[in-house]
Amino acid sequence: MDRLIYTAMTGANAAQQRQQVLSNNLANLSTPGFRAELSTFRAVPIRGDGASTRVFAAEATAGHSDAPGAVTQTGRNLDVAAKGNAYFAVQSLDGAEAYTRAGALEVNTEGTLVNAAGLVMLGDGGPITVPQNARVDIASDGTVSARVGNEPGQVVGRLKMVEPDADNPLRRGDDGLFRGPGGDPLPASDVARLQDGALEGSNVNPVEAMVSMIAVARQFEVQMRMLQNGEQNDRSASQLLSVNG
Repeated sequence: MDRLIYTAMTGANAAQQRQQVLSNNLANLSTPGFRAELSTFRAVPIRGDGASTRVFAAEATAGHSDAPGAVTQTGRNLDVAAKGNAYFAVQSLDGAEAYTRAGALEVNTEGTLVNAAGLVMLGDGGPITVPQNARVDIASDGTVSARVGNEPGQVVGRLKMVEPDADNPLRRGDDGLFRGPGGDPLPASDVARLQDGALEGSNVNPVEAMVSMIAVARQFEVQMRMLQNGEQNDRSASQLLSVNG
């Protein structure tokens, strides 16, 4: 059987995976703070006699787009948008520290500051608790103040913000949250700032994503035609052998 089917199969599989990534990006077009996921593949030459002209498509290290999303003014005191390369620290479902750009915050029934997904927002000293019926104000450095009635505002904590760099890069997890190298927490940044009363939108470019989906669909069709050609070649070769046999 012609080894063409194996090389075409890897190409079709790579196209399918990229289509899934693009579909997920489009599905999160309106998700605040969403970072577009990237998929990359590389050509791996096949070693062996008679195989020097063939290559496999192999998945390379995937990442995400760091391009900023559009910031929309909401006027809501619990909406915050991270500036620059800053990320907010949250407690993921497994209890570990993770990071996100989503800044639509709320106060749950227990008085804990959480994000729209219900994940606890972490401060420099852990979760931030707000008094009942208090108005919450968040300063540009992440300082959280709570004011009950006409009483003066009291500082109840400070949002932990981090700024990844080349030595401390972030990787996206399957849950859409980001984590540091090896899952270890990143140190809090003293220079990270936020904008209150605003939300950062998704950085997905819908036009670019749609065009890419069309291109990937055509690539997938080409790979499938190659599989069909390989099958026809194999059938023709079998017929010739049976005639000459």
